[in-house]
Amino acid sequence: MLTSLRSAALTAALALCLLVAAHAASPTFWTVATQADFLKGDVQDLSIDGDGRVLLGPSATVVAETAAPFLWTLQASADGTLWTGSGNEGKLLRVARDGRVATFFDAGELEVHAVAPAPRGGMFVATSPDGRIYQVNADGTSKTFFDPDDKYIWSLAVDRSGNLFAATGEKGVIYKITPDGTGAPFYRTNATNAVTLAFSRSGELLAGTESPGRVFRIDATGKAFVLLDSPFREIHALRVAEDGTIYAAAVNVAQGSDRPSEPSTPEPSRAAVPNVSAEITSVTVLESSSSGPTPAARTPRRTGRGAIYRIKNDGLWDVLWDSGEDAPFDLVIEPSGSLLVGTGTEGKIYRLSGDPARATLLARAGAKQVTALLREASGRILGVTSNPGKIFAIAPEPARRGTYESDIRDAGTVATWGVIRWRAALNGGQVEVFTRTGNTATPDETWSPWSKAYTVPEGEQIGSPNARYLQWRAVLSGTSSSPVLTSVTAAYLPRNLRPLLTSITVHPAGTVFQRPFPSGDPEIAGYQDQAADGRQNPGGSTGSTTSSGSSLSSSSSNTPSLGRRQYQKGLQTFVWRADDGNDDRLQYDVAYRREGETAWRVLQRGLWDEIFVWDTTSVPDGTYFVKVTASDAPSNSPVTALAGDLESSSFDIDNTPPRVEVQPSARAGTRTTITFNVRDEQSAIQRVEYSLDASRWRVAHPKDGIADSRREEFEVLLDESEAARSVIIRATDAMNNISTAVAEVRR
Repeated sequence: MLTSLRSAALTAALALCLLVAAHAASPTFWTVATQADFLKGDVQDLSIDGDGRVLLGPSATVVAETAAPFLWTLQASADGTLWTGSGNEGKLLRVARDGRVATFFDAGELEVHAVAPAPRGGMFVATSPDGRIYQVNADGTSKTFFDPDDKYIWSLAVDRSGNLFAATGEKGVIYKITPDGTGAPFYRTNATNAVTLAFSRSGELLAGTESPGRVFRIDATGKAFVLLDSPFREIHALRVAEDGTIYAAAVNVAQGSDRPSEPSTPEPSRAAVPNVSAEITSVTVLESSSSGPTPAARTPRRTGRGAIYRIKNDGLWDVLWDSGEDAPFDLVIEPSGSLLVGTGTEGKIYRLSGDPARATLLARAGAKQVTALLREASGRILGVTSNPGKIFAIAPEPARRGTYESDIRDAGTVATWGVIRWRAALNGGQVEVFTRTGNTATPDETWSPWSKAYTVPEGEQIGSPNARYLQWRAVLSGTSSSPVLTSVTAAYLPRNLRPLLTSITVHPAGTVFQRPFPSGDPEIAGYQDQAADGRQNPGGSTGSTTSSGSSLSSSSSNTPSLGRRQYQKGLQTFVWRADDGNDDRLQYDVAYRREGETAWRVLQRGLWDEIFVWDTTSVPDGTYFVKVTASDAPSNSPVTALAGDLESSSFDIDNTPPRVEVQPSARAGTRTTITFNVRDEQSAIQRVEYSLDASRWRVAHPKDGIADSRREEFEVLLDESEAARSVIIRATDAMNNISTAVAEVRR
């Protein structure tokens, strides 16, 4: 057996070496090893603890399925009957022990968000919108018990004297209704919604609100004290432990995001309901919660989806758990003191234990949101979900087989797969790994089937076809104890992508930039010794000419940081931008051609920076183009290296000054006329000036009034007061080439 394992490991290592050798670039290793990594995938009958270990967990078995898309509440009778309120139907559903579901009460409103026990085995049922509380008797008959003006009723709670409390919205009023149905406002929270109710061990009412997210303690006289002013949008559920500690589930989910969604097309007689809901789970000390998104009434002060707060008897509170990407909708306190927390957006159930608390993903409910949890006297954990609406139970013992499916890995382009390996402690069990691949972001029928099982944890060559996306599956099985999976690593090499040059900037002739932070004499950024040949460059290769050894930028793109602008006659600066989809290191060659020619001549090879300065005095005047070629050869083998190029716009090279042709001066009376022409073979005449006997310079204007061509005619008129022996003429072309001439003045 040991020999076969060594052989398999050698085979895997050889395959990886061949992969690297064939492409020369280093492969990418996708490693899943932490709890945060594993939580990106999907589990069935597996748990993920705080140390990032995957092991067999309890099954979340379906007790009953309903036609309702949303189930908001859950309560158990002494005989084991379950009660739940549905959304989009406005029904109170009764679930028998054998899982049969029956409609016990059908309200006229759209939602049943809260229920509470009524006298003689009946139920109080709170509906929304047009908030109303019904009393439904054990025989199924019903009557309206309390009908406030408020639109929504989110939570109900019954105290030890039989008084019913109702949390409402959109004004945040809490009502107290006596056993005879007489109700009045008990406390006004000044919040948008009073969301959830519970009782402290001393019998005081506890209330959680939305906008703002606060926890109130309200005494028998209606005097309130704020126990917690959280930075979250809503206090969604409250639970009270045996020692009096209060646990609060806070959420920050905005309207219409990751909560159970409300009907998009309500009946004309029913208004759409904001997604806030409530449920109760006991008769003596009420432990209630709520679910559904709330109106976005204020900007949250915290950006996470939610947290669990712990409020101690002395009033001190702390954040027990930050739920990250999961919104906590309900929680249950276990006899050991640990908490079970039902969440959305993926229906995860966490166990919080220890101090400081650490979270273990206990199970997945197979729905988007776990909206309510309940612990029966027998210890069985029950829950209800939304999207879809069903009732589930968490088994007390771990399953014998569980499956984990990873997140989808996007290689960016079609990739060549390497080996997949994993670390696990078998503990007498088994771990099998499978892969599949495809070219769509979401797996569909076009993906490859799951591969055969990989059984060598040291590494096996991935057998799925080359594609852009990869997913792996791990199947854990065991009887007496669970195997423990701690990490999975998959190697791949994306297909090499051609470098892309996006722009070339041709700076004005003579414009150069001083290299930032020069050492010694100032250096011109991008200027090379263009007379050198065959010098060694930083990458180790040689060319006809090479770049300087210092890079202007430490970034992968080598984008130059241009320094102070200067002027240097005869130099031409080019700056370009290039991208590489593989983040390969790029090297550049620069070539040129004259207008009308087709052959490119190499100017410089092996540049590392995206800037080059050309000494144009080495070529004749004319109109030119440059071409920059970007190569990813430094990061790839000669077989797979690719290059991309881009041609610049045309530009002029003109290092020859204009020519001044002076005609003999002509005198007429007291005036003297000096006539001359200025010509330039390459660029336009930009400026012409004259000076009388070396005095100040004066501007001469062309005869046609516009200096816009390569040949311009000029006339300078001198009167008697401006008599001079000679006139000095200075002409400048568009490339700053300057020439002078002298015109003799006839007397």
